[in-house]
Amino acid sequence: MAVASPQATGAQSKAPHQEIVPAGSQASIAGPTQTFTGRARIDPLWSPNKDINAAGAMVTFEPGARSDWHTHPYGQRLVVSSGVGLVQEWGKPVEVVRPGDAIWCPPGVKHWHGAAPKTAVTYLTITGTVDGKNVDWLEKVTDEQYDGKHAR
Repeated sequence: MAVASPQATGAQSKAPHQEIVPAGSQASIAGPTQTFTGRARIDPLWSPNKDINAAGAMVTFEPGARSDWHTHPYGQRLVVSSGVGLVQEWGKPVEVVRPGDAIWCPPGVKHWHGAAPKTAVTYLTITGTVDGKNVDWLEKVTDEQYDGKHAR
């Protein structure tokens, strides 16, 4: 019995395949001053789609820069790719993170992340999306909170 090849049946054109988004093919975005303190750059990598409901980006914070307090409706994973960063969950101490460290921010947990005072940091971010939304921005991180002088 002969079996038709995928090319002969047209199945290959409908089969899932790898997709490569070339580096530099998407424009960098400056972290907006409404949700970031200091200079931050967001380099989008991919958007959510029918196969994976998460967005990916490389986010670079210059020394002293940080996000505002925020939550994610479906959570976020961060991996430090270079530099030294700071992260904090509401009510807990500021923590130092370094290349290779992986951080899980559970859904609805209030937190912020950014660079150390004298060192830039870059994070690979993978952020889940619910109904087209992946973040709820809250208030600014104060200098006292950033400096770790207050846990809240």
